[in-house]
Amino acid sequence: MIQHAVWLYARYLLSCAIDNEGEVLDFLVQLKKHAKAALKLIKKLLKKQGFAPTLITDKLKSYHKAFRILGLNTEHIDNKRANNRAENSHLPIRKQERKMQKFKSPGSAQKFLNIHSATYNIFYTQRHLITRTYFKECRSEAFGIWKSATTAACVLLLRFLRAYRKLM
Repeated sequence: MIQHAVWLYARYLLSCAIDNEGEVLDFLVQLKKHAKAALKLIKKLLKKQGFAPTLITDKLKSYHKAFRILGLNTEHIDNKRANNRAENSHLPIRKQERKMQKFKSPGSAQKFLNIHSATYNIFYTQRHLITRTYFKECRSEAFGIWKSATTAACVLLLRFLRAYRKLM
């Protein structure tokens, strides 16, 4: 199940797609909230994530138009409080945005959100659903993944810098 939340964020709209387990699938920074923007978001999600039996959105009417244009016959739920999970997923992003004193452009917001959602998905576990020992295992595995990813990035950066110095 894919859930979407759209809210006004500074001057841009930030669309967030979340699956039924709370994992962030995608963020999209848009300028307007018309049918064209909703169509772009839904097409992008269907292309990346594939077909979903149920789509939960907020009450924005442009989603209905996008569904009609695409001819989707999936169940579309847009009632009150159905997308609370998606709405609450943006709280860490707001916190980071306050630290950064607003995003300077939609491009910088999109870059930050892509990286943030990837790291958030690695470290986020629903602690209330699992035991403490399993949570510790998941957390140590996440740190192992993080360590290997950052090590690989550092190695690539060092290789690039060495090659750059040879050219100079």
